Amino acid sequence: MKRLLIPLLAFLTLPNAVHSSHLYNQREIIVTSESNKESIELAKFLNDKGVVKYSSYWCPNCLYQSELFGKQAYKELNVVECARDGINSQTQLCIDKKIKGFPTWEINGKLILGVISLKELSKLTGFKN
Repeated sequence: MKRLLIPLLAFLTLPNAVHSSHLYNQREIIVTSESNKESIELAKFLNDKGVVKYSSYWCPNCLYQSELFGKQAYKELNVVECARDGINSQTQLCIDKKIKGFPTWEINGKLILGVISLKELSKLTGFKN
């Protein structure tokens, strides 16, 4: 009985291990905070102005930056995923842009590394609410 049970258990668990979702699913930042009207308007403005946020799903500062906007506003941003295994990864673009850390903002052709407050982003881009 033991001879039959061990291979059976191995057979039943192996497909789950081999096809485990973490091996095949790409990853992304999941924003949970709520947006306010101003953060949504700012995000739309930044997108319209061609502002880009270079990011990586595993980066805690990227998540913090995204949470400042909130989930509704975050969807409006132009975000480039730099991690090779991230959803919609654009690693080559990040390499070409010489992105050295995350988050990096591209504003008017200038790269700015680090978390930037929404107030400072407004100043840097001329956003008036």
